Formats: sequence, structure tokens, C-alpha cells
Amino acid sequence: MTGHQTAEGPKHKRDLTRRKVVVAGAGAVAAVGAGGALAAGAFAGETPKGKGAAAQASSTSSEVCYKLTSETTEGPYYIDADKIRRDITEDKEGIPLTLDLKVIDSETCKPIANAAVDIWHCDALGLYSGYESLSTGGGGAPSGTPTGEPPSGEPPAGGGGGGGHEEPTDDKRYLRGTWKTDKQGRVTFRTIFPGWYRGRTVHIHTKVHVDGKWTDAGYEGGHTCHTGQFFFDEESVLASAEVEPYSTSTTERTTLTEDTIYDQSGTQGGLLKLKYDKKNIAKGVIGSITMGVDPDATHDGTDDAVQPGASASASASAS
Repeated sequence: MTGHQTAEGPKHKRDLTRRKVVVAGAGAVAAVGAGGALAAGAFAGETPKGKGAAAQASSTSSEVCYKLTSETTEGPYYIDADKIRRDITEDKEGIPLTLDLKVIDSETCKPIANAAVDIWHCDALGLYSGYESLSTGGGGAPSGTPTGEPPSGEPPAGGGGGGGHEEPTDDKRYLRGTWKTDKQGRVTFRTIFPGWYRGRTVHIHTKVHVDGKWTDAGYEGGHTCHTGQFFFDEESVLASAEVEPYSTSTTERTTLTEDTIYDQSGTQGGLLKLKYDKKNIAKGVIGSITMGVDPDATHDGTDDAVQPGASASASASAS
């Protein structure tokens, strides 16, 4: 199944409940982090195969299960699973970023295998592929910004609003990609450190789709169990701002504490763990995080919350 997903249906109130968190003891060390060996070799052109059973790994006594990772708005610039790839850089300039993610069931701590993980973000100057005419990079007001919405297209406050999806205005697809989690629930993307645009702090969007099938055409069916965003600490953003092309941006930057989407809850809210040479961030950054999700719930980011069991389709086409 191909094509773009369109948000329809009534709005729902946010479900504030959280699944039970398993704690291994006061001195326990979390063993479900997204660290470990990074995938090696070229990512471009690789295509995941459509088989694979659910992961059977169980939590150990040293594991501390994560709380549910915060749900956020999808934002206006999502394009449904358009590119099946791990290297999403294309020809965009910027600081190399390796994004090492892990997806687990927040109740059982078991990794979720064969999930489809989407990521998408703006380039070093704040432009989104598919929406360059609507993006707010470069310091100026965007052309064609929907009346009544802030220039970023995001809700002015909170993190659960719909944000108002926009149809693509061009056929560019840089800095977008979808890939499958392995048996350990891990997936690695290669991209660049995002820039910023008016009204938002530096961030990356993500979705996790489960219960679908991987086929020769890509990923079909299933539902979206998590819609979130990843965030960067101020130290790393300030360091990136000294490097071209980020340093040429004239856009006023929103800090992490000023952002209306990030809920200030650290890892649970999507704050990445970053590794880089503090004297030379231009060499590259490794960002990692574990996402604790409820695979039975549906959170497509266009409603405040959708009750478990509601249907949502995630489709993809390989390229």
C-alpha cells in the first residue's frame, strides 16, 4: 500500500495513564539503553526483507523498564513512510549525525522487533524537504503559511495538539527515512545534525509503526503506536552554531527550555544522549535513546490521544 496518510476522525482527550514501570531495585543500572556497536558500512540502497518473528528476549534482573516515552504532535510536515532507507542525508551539508535508536515495550522491557521507525527533520538552515515553500528557515517568514497558525506550523503550547497536516509542495525527500528494528529492537540512521527555525528548538520527528508487514514493496498495514520528537542539549546546539552552514543562519533560535513541545522530562521526553568531540563537533555526533512504547496503543500525533485498538495504517514504498 502506498500513498500519503491523511488525518481524519474526531479529536480525543489525551490519555494521561501510564503503564506499570518495572523497577529492578534502587541501585539497578538500566540495561536497555540504545548504546552498543553502531551499524557499519554504507546504508544507501539497502532494503529490509519482510520476514522475522517477534523478539523473544526477556528483561534481566539488571534492567529498569522505561516509562512511556512522551507523545507529541506529528507536526505539519510528515510524509508517510516515503523512503525505505537508513542513510537519509542525500546531498545535504551539515555535521554528520548517527542516530542509534532502540524500541522496547515499556511494560515488559522486551525489544520490539520488525517495527517500522520513521524519522524526519529540517536541514541545517531550517528547511523541510517536501515543504520548502512553507518552511521557516533562513530567518524570514514563510510564504503560504496557513492563516491562524504559527510560522512553524506547530501548536503554540503543549505537545499534544494536532498541528495541522500540510500536503507536500515539492517532490524533494531529503532527511526523511524509514527502517525496521532488528531482533534487539534497534535501528540506526545516518543523517546530519538538524538546524533550527523560528518558534522551535532543534529537534527530529519520529514515528513507530507496529503489527504491519514488511514486503518487497516496503511496509504495509499496522498502526502507529508512538509519535514523538528527539531533542538536543543546549551545549551541542551552541557548538553546532559555530560550524558552517549552521553559522550562516539568521533565524532567531528557541532554546530547549523555551520550546513549547519538549516537556522538560529528559530522556522520557525525547532528550538524546550525545557523544562527540567537544573540541570539534564538526567531526560528527552519535545520538542514542531508548523509546518505551505501548505497542497496543495508537498514537498517530494528529489527535491528543487515540484509544488502544483503534486502527491506523502506515504504508511505505521502497526506493
